[in-house]
Amino acid sequence: MPRTRPPYPPECRQEAVRLVQSGGRSEAQVARELGVAGETLRSWVRQAEVDAGEREGLTSEEREELRRLRRENRVLRRSGRS
Repeated sequence: MPRTRPPYPPECRQEAVRLVQSGGRSEAQVARELGVAGETLRSWVRQAEVDAGEREGLTSEEREELRRLRRENRVLRRSGRS
């Protein structure tokens, strides 16, 4: 069953990304220090770059809207089957 909320609070994610982007330590070092999986930290950094317009992709807001719309479509399809 999928998790209903992220296991790390947004403040924790932001701080981890800041530590990586400050350039003092590698992603691997920051991940070890914080007890976060390396790939998890890399995905947070990539998403922060997308949100900042530094990388192509869907922003966090766009991802959330897409999730909401997909959920809404599922509900509408189910109610149409009744």
